[in-house]
Amino acid sequence: MTSLRKPSDKLGMRPGSLIHVGDRHHDDSLITVVDYTPDEITTITATTAEEIFAYRERKSVTWVVIEGLTDVSLIEKIGAEFGIHQLVLEDILNTHQRPKFEEYDDYLYIVLKCLVPAERDEFSVEYEQVSLIVLNDYVFTFKEKRDALFDPIQVRLNSSKGRFRNLGADYLTYAILDTVVDQNFVVIDSLDDAINDIEDQLLDSQSNKETLNTIQRLKREIITMRRQVAPVRELLAAMLRSETKLIDTQTHIFLRDVADHSMRIVDSIESYRDILTGLLDVYISSVSNKMNEVMKVLTIFASIFIPLTFFAGIYGMNFEYMPELKWKWGYPALWGVFLLITAGLLVFFRRKKWL
Repeated sequence: MTSLRKPSDKLGMRPGSLIHVGDRHHDDSLITVVDYTPDEITTITATTAEEIFAYRERKSVTWVVIEGLTDVSLIEKIGAEFGIHQLVLEDILNTHQRPKFEEYDDYLYIVLKCLVPAERDEFSVEYEQVSLIVLNDYVFTFKEKRDALFDPIQVRLNSSKGRFRNLGADYLTYAILDTVVDQNFVVIDSLDDAINDIEDQLLDSQSNKETLNTIQRLKREIITMRRQVAPVRELLAAMLRSETKLIDTQTHIFLRDVADHSMRIVDSIESYRDILTGLLDVYISSVSNKMNEVMKVLTIFASIFIPLTFFAGIYGMNFEYMPELKWKWGYPALWGVFLLITAGLLVFFRRKKWL
C-alpha cells in the first residue's frame, strides 16, 4: 500500500478535478455487478463500464460494487452515463470525506466510514470509506479495498425469495448501511477486550510505562473513531427527513433501526472514553502509591538509623577524656542500646501497621 495523494495536493486545482486522494490499495478496480428481480438474480465480474450500462433497460435492481478507486476514467464514465455531478465524483475519489448525505433530483449520494480492526497484536483500527450513489434502479457502491464486507448481503440476495428481492434500491441501500454500521460493533468488541486487559493489569499491580502508552494510544484512537462514527446519526436523520421518492416510506422503519445502532455505537465510544479517563487516573494513583511505598520504606530505615547515628556521632568525637571509652563493657553496652532502640522502633511501626 503506497500513498497516492494527500488532500493538500489538490490545492489550486479547479473544483471537480477527478484525482484519487488517499492510499493506493490496488492498481486496478474490481467491478462486481449484481442484477436481480423477484424471480432471478445474475452476478458477473465486469471489466468495462459498458457491461454496467447494459442493465439500464431491464426492469430490475442493479447493484454495482467497485472495489478500488484508482481507475478514475471508470468513475468518470459512470458519472457521464448517469448524470452524476462532477463534485460528487470528486468526493467519491477523495477518501478523506466526512460522513454525509446529499440529495439531488435523480439520485442520492451517501458517504460513510467502515471501521475494521487491524490485524495486529495490539488494538488498532483501519478506516475504509464507502460511498453510495442511489438511483431509481441502480445502486453504486465505491470502496477503497477488496474485502468480504458485503458478502452477507450477496448471500441474502442469492437465497432470498421474499422481501429483499421484492423491494427496491432503497432497501438495498438500507442493507448496505446496516452492514457498514454493524461492522463497527466488531471494533467495539475488540476495544472492550483491550480495555479489560488494561483493567486487569492495573488491578494486578502489573502496570508499567507501556500501560500508560497503551491508554494514551487508545484515547487517541477513540477520538478518531468518534469523529468518523458520530456524523452517521446526522446522515440517517437527514435520510429520514428527506422527501425524495427514491426512499420509500416503508423503508424508514429500517433506517430508524440503523440510526439506533449508530447511536449505540457512539454511546459505547463515549463510555469507553470515560472508562479510559478513569483508568488513567487509576494508573497515576497506582504510580503514586508505589512511590509512597518506597518513601515509607526509606522513612522507616531513616527513623531507625537516625538515633543510631546520633550515638555513633557522640562516640566518634575526638575528645581525650570520655569515660565510656575506657570501660571494659562500654562497646557491648552500646550495641545493646542500639538493639533496644531498633527493636522498640520495629514494634512501634508494626503497631501503626507501617510494616
